[in-house]
Amino acid sequence: MLRAKNQALIQMQDVAAAISALQFYTNVQPSIRGRNVYVQFSSHQELTTMDQNSQGRGDEPNRILLVTIHHMMYPITVEVLHQVFSPYGFVEKIVTFQKSAGFQSLIQFQGRQSAINARTSLQGRNIYDGCCQLDIQFSNLDELQVNYNNDRSRDFTNPNLPSEQKGGRSSQPSYGDAGGMYALQAGGGRAVAYPQMANAAAIAAAFGGGLPPGISGTNDRCTVLVSNLNPDRVDEDKLFNLFSLYGNIVRIKLLRNKPDHALVQMGDGFQAELAVHFLKGAMLFGKRLEVNFSKHPNITQGADTHEYVNSNLNRFNRNAAKNYRYCCSPTKMIHLSTLPQDITEEEIAAHLEEHGNIVNTKLFEMNGKKQALVLFDTEEQATEALVCKHATSLAGSIIRISFSQVQAI
Repeated sequence: MLRAKNQALIQMQDVAAAISALQFYTNVQPSIRGRNVYVQFSSHQELTTMDQNSQGRGDEPNRILLVTIHHMMYPITVEVLHQVFSPYGFVEKIVTFQKSAGFQSLIQFQGRQSAINARTSLQGRNIYDGCCQLDIQFSNLDELQVNYNNDRSRDFTNPNLPSEQKGGRSSQPSYGDAGGMYALQAGGGRAVAYPQMANAAAIAAAFGGGLPPGISGTNDRCTVLVSNLNPDRVDEDKLFNLFSLYGNIVRIKLLRNKPDHALVQMGDGFQAELAVHFLKGAMLFGKRLEVNFSKHPNITQGADTHEYVNSNLNRFNRNAAKNYRYCCSPTKMIHLSTLPQDITEEEIAAHLEEHGNIVNTKLFEMNGKKQALVLFDTEEQATEALVCKHATSLAGSIIRISFSQVQAI
């Protein structure tokens, strides 16, 4: 699977079988999950699965599993993984990390048969209904090294390991693309510094010295690849309205040769990680978004890029801590602010109702300023309203829209 390119390579048993398959699909349009796909010969003569992931050995059984989680709409922690895999045998160690393929984990069982049973039972299944799909292969590692017990790594055979490094560079081995691990808040409540992280003070203030579940804080890649977009409905400004919830946007590029792909360059690696974490699998304009880190460190400025680095609509230039705290996956409820003082709920509903069925609205005042909550039937309707109506004019005021974590009005 070449996930970043939305392509796959398939090796048939012999050339005759490959010719037969290709000839069949010259007369029949193949489709997968409702999308037309196209078949042609590859220049590769032989596939080797080892090239795809140095930590995966494919089908040769081993007591260590490499687990990739697709469509991750909810945070996945060591505790969640332990709960999923421990029914199949004693889990000795778990390490989680972020790679270009997405969120991954290495899980070491006490015995090889336990790992085989877990893979047989769990491959392709979802942790939560409709999302967080497990893609499991055997690892080629013989032993996991775990130096810290926290929500990103755990040695269940040694509960006395510290939760963080006590100084100097981390000696935790880097299983992912990331370098040294960032420590979370210590048990005694002491806030931990993030020396390499931009906006360190704002991040520490937002999350009480720790990080949200599922966020490593170790990513340094600023550019995000978004695929499976609806090219008839999406443009750069709509993507800006969505991705600017998680950080400042530098520039955005729609890929002309792949109309359902776009590159989004965020302000820093932490903001890019928030966007990948919270938007992977989100629904927009009838499509489920694929959001992954790009192999490109940045987007080269050009005629086909839209520049946002100096936009006054970037949210994180002020009140950064508050904006970090409000980061979440798309919800059915949106929050509107900078509203006119004499606005009515009827006017708000009329401005938004083209995007879906509005279940309820609530207009209120905070610090002398009018704000509103609007509840839609689905997350997708709320997301469409946000990307289309954020920074639009309502009764003479430019309104601001974000997702709300309030469950009901």
